[in-house]
Amino acid sequence: MATHDGHRERLRDTFLTHGLDSFHELQALELLLFYAIPRRDTNPIAHALLDRFGSLDGVFAASEQELCEVPGIGKNAAALILLTPQIVKRSRVAAASEVQYIRNGREAAQYLRPRLDMEREEVALMICLDSKMGVINCVELARGTVNMVDFSIRRVVEIAMKSKASYVVLAHNHPDGSPRMSREDSAVTTQVYKALDLVNIHLFDHIIVAGDTYASINDLGGMQLFRY
Repeated sequence: MATHDGHRERLRDTFLTHGLDSFHELQALELLLFYAIPRRDTNPIAHALLDRFGSLDGVFAASEQELCEVPGIGKNAAALILLTPQIVKRSRVAAASEVQYIRNGREAAQYLRPRLDMEREEVALMICLDSKMGVINCVELARGTVNMVDFSIRRVVEIAMKSKASYVVLAHNHPDGSPRMSREDSAVTTQVYKALDLVNIHLFDHIIVAGDTYASINDLGGMQLFRY
């Protein structure tokens, strides 16, 4: 048995016994790579990934092309790295979908945060609610650059009407880490509010998610400003 085979078993058994709490980023990444690179020492490859992308978060945010530029990373390893955070995200979205009613910013953020987690560009979403504030659906409106997203106001109205919504929650993320509303955010909120009002649908809130933080325009008392 090769020396690194024994190392793999020890690292695997330590994880199964104690979890990742005692692991640093290098060991965690090395362990993950075991399952895509079966017959090589993955320690140098894990080192190369962290040197290239700076952190585990950076590794998981990399594209397939960027990952495959690292020596030792082939398509199988790149696929495993890309798949891992997406499985976690899918699980969190499923858990958040247990939120059946959205009556305030906290409940909206609980529902939305997993959907916007790990996004490196701005993503706009809308939640359609029935007359009792029950969730009908959640629709992705658009994707943009790292600091800008643009979507059709007409599409918002069409989706809301097709969904037979009584209320709508607009949402997007700020990848730069600040949930503060920009001038553009304010202008879009006004346009959406007025467009929905024409068809007797109420824009209940606009949620801005930034990492673990969020801002609810409704909770801050700002939605009334968009009525005029």
